[in-house]
Amino acid sequence: MTQAVCTQKSPYAVELEAGDHYWCACGRSKNQPFCDGGHSGTGIEPVKFTVTQKETKYLCGCRTAAGGSPFCDGSHKAL
Repeated sequence: MTQAVCTQKSPYAVELEAGDHYWCACGRSKNQPFCDGGHSGTGIEPVKFTVTQKETKYLCGCRTAAGGSPFCDGSHKAL
Protein backbone atom coordinates (compact mmCIF):
# COMPACT_ATOMS: atom_id res chain seq x y z
CA MET A 1 0.00 0.00 0.00
CA THR A 2 1.21 3.48 -0.89
CA GLN A 3 1.13 6.31 1.64
CA ALA A 4 -1.42 9.11 1.22
CA VAL A 5 -0.18 12.51 0.00
CA CYS A 6 -0.84 15.71 1.98
CA THR A 7 -2.30 18.20 -0.52
CA GLN A 8 -2.62 21.09 1.94
CA LYS A 9 -2.19 21.70 5.67
CA SER A 10 -5.70 23.02 6.09
CA PRO A 11 -9.20 21.79 5.32
CA TYR A 12 -11.08 22.28 2.08
CA ALA A 13 -14.26 24.27 2.78
CA VAL A 14 -16.77 23.01 0.23
CA GLU A 15 -20.47 23.67 -0.21
CA LEU A 16 -22.08 20.35 -1.04
CA GLU A 17 -25.45 19.42 -2.44
CA ALA A 18 -27.42 16.61 -0.81
CA GLY A 19 -26.29 13.17 -1.98
CA ASP A 20 -23.28 10.87 -2.05
CA HIS A 21 -19.76 12.23 -2.38
CA TYR A 22 -16.33 10.56 -2.62
CA TRP A 23 -13.42 12.11 -0.74
CA CYS A 24 -9.93 11.49 -2.16
CA ALA A 25 -8.15 9.50 0.56
CA CYS A 26 -4.89 9.10 -1.38
CA GLY A 27 -4.21 12.76 -2.20
CA ARG A 28 -3.48 12.05 -5.87
CA SER A 29 -6.71 13.36 -7.39
CA LYS A 30 -6.46 16.38 -9.68
CA ASN A 31 -9.98 17.30 -8.45
CA GLN A 32 -9.20 17.84 -4.75
CA PRO A 33 -10.74 17.10 -2.34
CA PHE A 34 -12.83 14.69 -4.41
CA CYS A 35 -11.82 11.41 -6.05
CA ASP A 36 -11.06 11.34 -9.78
CA GLY A 37 -9.68 7.78 -9.89
CA GLY A 38 -6.06 8.81 -9.26
CA HIS A 39 -5.83 6.19 -6.52
CA SER A 40 -5.60 3.36 -9.05
CA GLY A 41 -2.82 0.99 -8.02
CA THR A 42 -2.18 2.64 -4.63
CA GLY A 43 -4.24 0.29 -2.47
CA ILE A 44 -6.04 3.36 -1.09
CA GLU A 45 -9.75 3.71 -1.81
CA PRO A 46 -11.88 6.88 -1.75
CA VAL A 47 -14.20 7.42 1.20
CA LYS A 48 -17.91 7.65 0.41
CA PHE A 49 -20.00 9.98 2.57
CA THR A 50 -23.55 11.24 2.32
CA VAL A 51 -24.87 14.75 2.87
CA THR A 52 -28.60 14.99 3.63
CA GLN A 53 -29.02 18.68 2.84
CA LYS A 54 -27.03 21.42 1.11
CA GLU A 55 -24.32 22.54 3.53
CA THR A 56 -20.69 23.53 3.91
CA LYS A 57 -18.34 20.77 5.05
CA TYR A 58 -14.65 20.97 5.92
CA LEU A 59 -12.82 18.09 4.25
CA CYS A 60 -9.35 16.97 5.30
CA GLY A 61 -6.50 18.16 3.08
CA CYS A 62 -3.59 16.66 5.02
CA ARG A 63 -4.86 13.04 5.02
CA THR A 64 -4.01 12.54 8.72
CA ALA A 65 -7.54 12.79 10.16
CA ALA A 66 -8.31 10.09 12.72
CA GLY A 67 -9.71 6.89 11.26
CA GLY A 68 -9.44 8.02 7.64
CA SER A 69 -12.33 10.41 8.06
CA PRO A 70 -13.06 12.76 5.20
CA PHE A 71 -13.78 15.53 7.72
CA CYS A 72 -11.08 17.78 9.19
CA ASP A 73 -10.35 17.07 12.85
CA GLY A 74 -7.52 19.60 13.26
CA SER A 75 -4.72 17.03 12.85
CA HIS A 76 -2.99 19.34 10.34
CA LYS A 77 -2.03 21.65 13.21
CA ALA A 78 0.54 19.06 14.36
CA LEU A 79 2.29 18.89 10.96
